[in-house]
Amino acid sequence: MARPGQLVKAQYEMLAEFRYALRQFIHFSEAAAQAAGITAQQHQALLAIKGFPGRDSVTVGELAERLQLRHHSAVGLVDRLVAEKLVARAPSTEDRRRVFIQLTSRGESVLAKLSSVHRQQLRRMGPDLGRLLKQLVRVDG
Repeated sequence: MARPGQLVKAQYEMLAEFRYALRQFIHFSEAAAQAAGITAQQHQALLAIKGFPGRDSVTVGELAERLQLRHHSAVGLVDRLVAEKLVARAPSTEDRRRVFIQLTSRGESVLAKLSSVHRQQLRRMGPDLGRLLKQLVRVDG
């Protein structure tokens, strides 16, 4: 019998199953990005920029936070995205020291295609992920 706060075998199995389902989705996402000609990190950056709350552009610092990267790593990522013509830098109209990163039309197109296939995959996986998540968060386990 499990002590209070201690997990039982079935809970470990659910955690493992949930982790496996997430890993399957991540693997799918990585392969989809590669098929689109970009890296998984570039895809995540495009999505973070387009999906930023309240606007379609971000500062490098905001992008670094969203991707959980160090600032200098985000700068390198943005440099590579600019070189691939997926994003562009735009100076702030209010503060010339601030620079915003926004998607180019090419970046918008690549992201739209990837987002479409990701939504299809989530439609397929969603019911199982939802079921597992509900089981994991039940208080009585």
